[in-house]
Amino acid sequence: MLYKYKNDYEKITMGLLSFIPDLKEFSRLKAEIKWYSDDDDRCLFLWKNDTGDFVGVIGVEATENVLMIRHIAVTPAERNEGVSFEMLSDLAILYPKIKMMGSIETAGLIAKWEQRNGK
Repeated sequence: MLYKYKNDYEKITMGLLSFIPDLKEFSRLKAEIKWYSDDDDRCLFLWKNDTGDFVGVIGVEATENVLMIRHIAVTPAERNEGVSFEMLSDLAILYPKIKMMGSIETAGLIAKWEQRNGK
């Protein structure tokens, strides 16, 4: 299940985002979280698994017509378990009238999800 980012989740969010190669440095992580927090059209969501642990994060930027998926990260233990697809499916429910698109880093995953879900 997706949970909208709040300040209480900052440490876990930073830990999850640090799985993204470009976001290894502490200052870069803080700046990225601030970037998402500074605009209502940008949002981070965390994914909680069935045992109640946060195991994924997805960063989005919404416009009138497009939901840009900027970041997706999943803990190593949960990779290849379909968590990314579940996060995308929940986003499609949250933003039903907006077309999902990916950044260079996330476009391939979104294309696979669309193909699997007939989007």
